[in-house]
Amino acid sequence: MPAQAYAGKECVCQLRKGICDQSCVRDMLETPFYIACLKLTGRRCLVVGGGDIGLEKVEGLLACGGDVTLVAPVAHPELERLAQEGSIKWEKRAYAGAEDLEGIFMAIACTDDSEVNIGIFDDAEQRAMLVNIVDVPPLCNFILPAIVRTGPLAIAISTAGASPALAKRMKREISELFGEEYARLAVILNDARGWAKGTLPTYQDRKEFFEGIVNGDPDPIELLREGQEAAVLAIVESAKERAAAALA
Repeated sequence: MPAQAYAGKECVCQLRKGICDQSCVRDMLETPFYIACLKLTGRRCLVVGGGDIGLEKVEGLLACGGDVTLVAPVAHPELERLAQEGSIKWEKRAYAGAEDLEGIFMAIACTDDSEVNIGIFDDAEQRAMLVNIVDVPPLCNFILPAIVRTGPLAIAISTAGASPALAKRMKREISELFGEEYARLAVILNDARGWAKGTLPTYQDRKEFFEGIVNGDPDPIELLREGQEAAVLAIVESAKERAAAALA
């Protein structure tokens, strides 16, 4: 289609402008987002929309222990399987209104009906709930960053919606830079937290203890890359002995 014949993308947000002029997202890059990690274990989460994107969102919520309900007349075969095995609850119907949000902690919608999406956002906002309408920033009160997840480590990358393609590239590069050895060191250090809390009397003492290990020489990350986990465990034990001796 010739450029001069392209009428523009249809508006899908609550401004209902007919043709999108991007006015609703012009302040996104200036918006200071409060970054947080949510504990979803056992919390009720609603996903409206049963396509490929709905599957992606459901799998992300399940990975974090969410109690997921899917609302969709039809669903991706994998979503059907998750429902059949009892991993999610599937309401085989369209979004019914505010009653679908009762007792829900977080709602994510990915339908192809703008009016339904706007209705979900409005209903959730009236209840001060977390709500994300996928790919429509003005219909979100939180955004979902790209995540690099390795063991207990989770690194979030956000471009405030400016460029998902750039976020994907950064995710790939960060995952290559911070590999399994970082996750393993996190586990080792977590194992030492109980000792540190029970032995070292102040926050500053504990801070110096852990930073001495993480930033020490030899580098524990390099040792783990070389498969020398026993050497890292020895470093931790040596650090405990020095810290305890300093208190004596």
